[in-house]
Amino acid sequence: MGAWEMARFVTGSRRRAWAAVLMASLTLAGCVGSGSMVPPRSVGRTAAAAPPPPPQVEEIDPGAPVGSITPTPPVASAPLGAPGGTTVGNGPVRVALILPLTGQGQSAVAAQSLKNAADLALAEAQGADITLLVKDDRGTPEGAREAASQAVAEGAELILGPLFAGSVQAAGQVARQAGKPVVAFSTDTAVAGPGVYLLSFLVQAEVDRIVAYAAQQGRRSVAALVPETTYGRVAEAQFQQAAARHGLRVVDVERYPAGQPQGAVQRLGRVIAGPAPQADSVFIPENGDGLPAVAQALQMAGFDAQRVKPLGTGIWNEQRVHALPALQGGWFAAPDNRGFQAFAARYRARYNTDPIRLATLSYDAVTLAVALNRARGPQRYTEGVLTDPAGFAGADGVFRFKPDGTNDRALAVQEIRDGAAVMVSGAPRTLVASN
Repeated sequence: MGAWEMARFVTGSRRRAWAAVLMASLTLAGCVGSGSMVPPRSVGRTAAAAPPPPPQVEEIDPGAPVGSITPTPPVASAPLGAPGGTTVGNGPVRVALILPLTGQGQSAVAAQSLKNAADLALAEAQGADITLLVKDDRGTPEGAREAASQAVAEGAELILGPLFAGSVQAAGQVARQAGKPVVAFSTDTAVAGPGVYLLSFLVQAEVDRIVAYAAQQGRRSVAALVPETTYGRVAEAQFQQAAARHGLRVVDVERYPAGQPQGAVQRLGRVIAGPAPQADSVFIPENGDGLPAVAQALQMAGFDAQRVKPLGTGIWNEQRVHALPALQGGWFAAPDNRGFQAFAARYRARYNTDPIRLATLSYDAVTLAVALNRARGPQRYTEGVLTDPAGFAGADGVFRFKPDGTNDRALAVQEIRDGAAVMVSGAPRTLVASN
C-alpha cells in the first residue's frame, strides 16, 4: 500500500501519529556536506554546544539540533557461523549490513566506522527488535553477491549497504530476485532503481539547492569552471538543468583536466574578472584537493569574489577550502553541520575515535530500519513505506527515497566567511511534494 493510498484507510490524526513515530525515532538534525572516507576536519562557526543528553530519542522538531545521547555499553556481536559474518542484537526482524570490512586501502577503515555507527544506532534504539547481520563483501562485486545471497538465506528482510557502486549493483540483483529492498551507500545514481535506494549524499540535490538560492538572491548570469572528472560531469549536467529551470543565463562553461585549471581560468577570465564581468556568479564543482590550484589561478586572473559570487557543493565543506582567499564570500549547499557534530560527539564517547563523514549513512539506515519496524509492523520495508513522500528525519536532516531509487535531501546554504562556514539559509524542515 502506498503512502497516499494509506490515507484513505486511516484518519488524519492516525497518519500524523505514524509520521511522528518515525520522526521521533530518526530525528537528530542536519550535518555536513558530501561524504568522505577520512575523519572530518573542523567545520568552524556552525558548531554548537550540545545540550544535556536526553535519556532516549524522543520526538523533537526535525530542524533543531539534538544533543548527545548517553552512550550505552557496546552491543555484543556473536559469530554467525559463516565466514566473515557476525550478528548484532537479537531481535526477531533480520536486517543485513554489507560492508567492505576486509577491502583494500581506506575502504576497510571506512567499513569499520560504518559498522560502529550501526552498532551505535542499535544501542541508542533501546530494545530494538532487530538482529543486524553484518556481512563482508571484501570491496568486490563478487563478495557483495555472496554476502547478499547469504543474508537472504538467513532471513534478512532488508539489506543496508554496500558502499561501492559495483557491489551495490551485484547485491541489488540478488535482492531483487528475492524481493528484498536495498538501502545502499553509493553515490552513483546509475545503480539506483526500484527496490535499490541510495541514502548517500547526491551531487544533484546540492547543485539544485545552490542554483536555486543564487537565483533567489538576485543572481542572473552564471559561468562554470568544471573539472573533467566523473563528479564534475555529473555536476555540470545538473547545473545546466537547474540554471534553465531558475532562469539563470549560462554565460560560459570552461572545463579543465583534473589538477590543471590554469588554462580554463585564463579563458574564463574575460567573463568573471576585470572591472565589468559578464557573469555575477561562477559555479565550481571542485573538491578540497583541487580547489587550492583553482583559487590560485583565479587570483592570478584578477578574480574578485565580491563582484562574482563563487558557488559550490557539499565537497566545499572543509576547513582547508574555507581558508582560501579567492573563495571568501562564496556559497555552497550542504546539510546542516550540527547534526553530524552531535553524532560525532556520541561516537567519540563510545569508540574513542572520530567517525568518517559517511558514518551517519549507516547510523541513519539502521535507525530507519528500527523505526519502520516499530511503526509499520509487517509492512515495514515495502516500497510504499520506504518511498513515503513525507520522508524521514535523520542525523543528516530530512530525506526521502524516490521511486527511482535516488533521494531528496533538505540542505542548508553556507557562506565562506573569514575562514569559516556560516549558515545563511537553513535546511527546510520538510520536503516539498514531488511532481
